[in-house]
Amino acid sequence: MNNILIVNYKVASEAYQALSELRRAAATDNYVISQAVIVKKENNQVIPQDGFDTGAATANDTWKGGLIGSLVGIIGGPLGILLGSSMGLAIGSAVDLGDAVKNASLIERAEDCIVDGETALIILAEEQFETALTAKLNDFDVTITRMPAEEVEAEVEHAVEVERQLARDARNKMRAEKREEMKEKSEEVNSKLTNLYNQSGQF
Repeated sequence: MNNILIVNYKVASEAYQALSELRRAAATDNYVISQAVIVKKENNQVIPQDGFDTGAATANDTWKGGLIGSLVGIIGGPLGILLGSSMGLAIGSAVDLGDAVKNASLIERAEDCIVDGETALIILAEEQFETALTAKLNDFDVTITRMPAEEVEAEVEHAVEVERQLARDARNKMRAEKREEMKEKSEEVNSKLTNLYNQSGQF
């Protein structure tokens, strides 16, 4: 089964050590790790620190274009902040609130799992038996949260569309406000010109 694992560490150096060990042994008889990234949450901003993707060169940043990169982008972006505080009540007309609650449940869970001021390791892995990877990660004092990767992917795709709709709505609102502002200025100028004409009797 393909899973997303969010592993929380009290000690940041332990997360880096675990990432290094997973990089060296990303595939075993019991699990295969596709992507892994260390993130730190500071002032409610999720900041990637280091990671790898075994689908290409292990040492590069190709994970950024994968599922974990997309998930980190969502929970670290404006939609993640909205979902993390009051379940996106500020989303407005972009999406029905009940639909947001249902479809963002795992994203909200991921957001809640990453504690402000702490370090987390996010892993995408195919697991034959969950106990094997759990045992390896439990070399340190950690908290592990598992979520089905397919469900996370579906929610991420939905969230990306919500973000696009939010951006479109924001642009449309700004354009409408700008048009209204220009209309008001135009009317103000016309009014001043009319007053000058009335006062002088000529223009």
